[in-house]
Amino acid sequence: MTPTTTLYVLNLAVLLAVALVGVYGVLAKKNIIKKIIALTILGDTVNTIAIYLGYRVKNNPLPPILPYLHPTQQEISVFASRAVDPIPQALVITAIVINLAVTAFLLFLAVKIYQHYGTLDYRRILEKMRR
Repeated sequence: MTPTTTLYVLNLAVLLAVALVGVYGVLAKKNIIKKIIALTILGDTVNTIAIYLGYRVKNNPLPPILPYLHPTQQEISVFASRAVDPIPQALVITAIVINLAVTAFLLFLAVKIYQHYGTLDYRRILEKMRR
């Protein structure tokens, strides 16, 4: 395995570990704000993993921009074999905006929950709802 491939696999493993930390935070934490923070970490990590999946480790990758005004057929074929996939990058830009909107909405709900119940601990909220 080349050093570039090793670094790619190591970074992907670290990202998966961070995603697991985000999942743990969403499932295990009792405070709603901590759950929102964990969900944000999870979303950002998944976006980074999506960008990593579009990256080509072999063939000395290039950015997805064709630098020639009138490329030859050979330049196009070399570009197609070495260019990084732009689709995940476009999807991640959209996902970042969606994550921001969802986080803002969840924080708004957390403020309203705190105003209504006086706590952000979901166990206490459930107890108050049952009464």
